[in-house]
Amino acid sequence: MARATTANNLDPFTGFGRQALSFFEDLAANQNRDWFLAHKDIYDGDIRRPIEALVETLALAFAAHDIPLTGSAKASIFRIHRDVRFAKDKSPYKTNAGAVLSRDGTKGGKGILYIQVGGEERAFVAIGFYGPEPDDLAAIRHAIAHSPERWRAVEEALGEAGLTLSRGAAMARMPKGFEAFAGSPSAEVLKFRNLIVSREIPVARIFEVGLIDDIVAFARSSLPLLEFGRGAIDRERGERTA
Repeated sequence: MARATTANNLDPFTGFGRQALSFFEDLAANQNRDWFLAHKDIYDGDIRRPIEALVETLALAFAAHDIPLTGSAKASIFRIHRDVRFAKDKSPYKTNAGAVLSRDGTKGGKGILYIQVGGEERAFVAIGFYGPEPDDLAAIRHAIAHSPERWRAVEEALGEAGLTLSRGAAMARMPKGFEAFAGSPSAEVLKFRNLIVSREIPVARIFEVGLIDDIVAFARSSLPLLEFGRGAIDRERGERTA
């Protein structure tokens, strides 16, 4: 694993600070600006700078392993401040830290890797297509329905790595235009609104540099899903612009 300084001259990732999780637990009970400012040094030292280094170090590691995901401290990390303009919950701060790496390095990339530390899940990493645009989701569904053997190979590869697609937010009925595939082996996955696999990160691991190797291995195992979905989207977009 690369130990050189990152592209933005950040030190390589060596782990989150020991107060990272307890900071978020305390923040959940103290949702006010005065408390946050009084403890901002903990946030900066144990959470913000480590997650910046994590993203930048992962970008280097993914490039070294030919994994088509990248990101940066500037573009990949979600702000801790919540957008409460249209929310019933007016709590000003998030109680987790999250970041996205994608093919183009933006949060809106087609097929992403998401990392979260803090919150109820404590720590996890996920890969796939979350909340895709309707045309992109239709393109992936079309590829699943019309290339069942290729899709079966994706599911088998994920299964061998101990990964299964999340059923969260699945539709109760077949989506419009895919009714003919009811009862097919792919019928249930065609109802999914998201195509995501995830893996819990053991709490102890977030404090260790080895977290980089864990995430790289997870990303490599998830590549069949990314490649299938991106290929479907790219083909559809190419056909629409041809």
